[in-house]
Amino acid sequence: MSSRYHRPPQHQYELVPRSSLDAEGLPDLDRSTSNTSSWLGRLAGSVKQLSKPAAYAHLVTPRRTKRSLLRFVYWSLFSIPYICLLLVLIWGVFLPSYTHRPAHYNELRRLALQSSSPGRANIRNEKVFIAASIYEVNGTLSSGAWGRSVLDLIDLLGPRNVYLSIYENNADPLTKASLERFRQKTPCNSSIISEDIDMNTIPHVTLPSGERLVKRIAFLAEVRNRALTPIDFADMPFDRLLFINDVNFNPIDAAQLLFSTNADATGRANYGAACAVDFINPFKFYDRFATRDLEGYNMGIPFYPWFTSAGSATSRSDVLHNSDAVRVRSCWGGMTAFEAKWFQDTDKFNNEPLKNSTPQSAHEAVKPLRFRYEQETFWESSECCLIHADLQYLCTGLGMPPESGIYMNPFIRVAYDPKTLSWLPLTRRPERLYAVIHDILNHAVGLPNTNTRQTEEPGRLFTDRVWEYNDPVAAFASNATHADKNGHWKEIQRVAKPGGFCGGPNLLFLNDDEREGKSKWGGMKAPSPPR
Repeated sequence: MSSRYHRPPQHQYELVPRSSLDAEGLPDLDRSTSNTSSWLGRLAGSVKQLSKPAAYAHLVTPRRTKRSLLRFVYWSLFSIPYICLLLVLIWGVFLPSYTHRPAHYNELRRLALQSSSPGRANIRNEKVFIAASIYEVNGTLSSGAWGRSVLDLIDLLGPRNVYLSIYENNADPLTKASLERFRQKTPCNSSIISEDIDMNTIPHVTLPSGERLVKRIAFLAEVRNRALTPIDFADMPFDRLLFINDVNFNPIDAAQLLFSTNADATGRANYGAACAVDFINPFKFYDRFATRDLEGYNMGIPFYPWFTSAGSATSRSDVLHNSDAVRVRSCWGGMTAFEAKWFQDTDKFNNEPLKNSTPQSAHEAVKPLRFRYEQETFWESSECCLIHADLQYLCTGLGMPPESGIYMNPFIRVAYDPKTLSWLPLTRRPERLYAVIHDILNHAVGLPNTNTRQTEEPGRLFTDRVWEYNDPVAAFASNATHADKNGHWKEIQRVAKPGGFCGGPNLLFLNDDEREGKSKWGGMKAPSPPR
């Protein structure tokens, strides 16, 4: 047979109508070749097939549950940092915390920056006594940023309006030289003293074992009072008293703390005491020992909003509302301003004398106010908390008056190193986000702590139960055993003093001689039954 009549073999691949290709993405489509020449017909066919439930079967068929769950967990964990970053950006930009200050703060700042004339930030020419009791090594404070800030603050307040008192104990040679240079630069009346304290002059306590120790708070109260000494010899009354710790601060902030906190209708600052907020790092609040909320509760976890939700949570609420005058029972915050008249004997200035409404049996002399310590062996309170307790009692005759006149100002922030201070304007912006987790953590760790003396009124008689060891010498030894701490309960009576909310059952002491491996400060709990 001729090859031209030979039929070619069947090929492996056949032509597929275009309409079939168009329908491959949709299951069970009719692969009819009708209307293949018309795009409108193909479109109509596709629409018809889309109306069939089978076309969507692959979309609603469940995937394997285990794989889906793992993917969900993975993507959730992966997304958390980005969600948190987004929230920080939103809150930091649109809802910042303690960033936009009241108008009168901005006006004071404008006055401070618009010229270089001394006293430009002190428009009422208020008289300010600045006190600082410090301890530095090699003159790092007086010759560094702290010293420059103090001098800049004096310039803002006006040298004629300021008296500066600095007291330093046990200074090394370089520090003494630095203080002398600082004295020469100081443009106002001043008292800058460095001396070696005889520790025998500091009150001691005797343990039941017979060992004598220097109370740490007694020492700290003493050096603060020595910084206050020149105010007793002043020939004029002061309006404000500013205590400054060894903190880094902005001089304009210090002026705002003095003259802007809780301003009244006339624009004058109105407070018994007003505290800054101090930070040991860009997020962590430092001075929890001296700070109590308006109901006398101690602090929560040391980040914003600092106070717990216990009781009425007044202090916490004030913080969350961005108040510049957060109502508290006591505070310190590295820098504290006081109404100065409570620290002076006003009789000699022909002013109204201070009213001392404190019963002598309940509380020793409080006119004028000075720092003090708790005389009980195993009960400690910060001297910086007790000064506020005494101030309130002196003003009202009550240990816990409804209004304390004591405020914490979170617009004014200080830090214990320059780097932390530089971060504070940024880290404060998103801090409102922390409120919920702060409250959860407080409840989780059991804050605030219980204080049996929190609501005590001064002058009242109370009975305490204290544990007495049968053999105190053995019980207080470093190698004391469980049996050595056997003893019995004993009831003792005491008269309450102001500041019961400040304290706790322990002893803080100062080691007279720092031996190798022994720290400068020490502490121990009150005696308790063996467990």
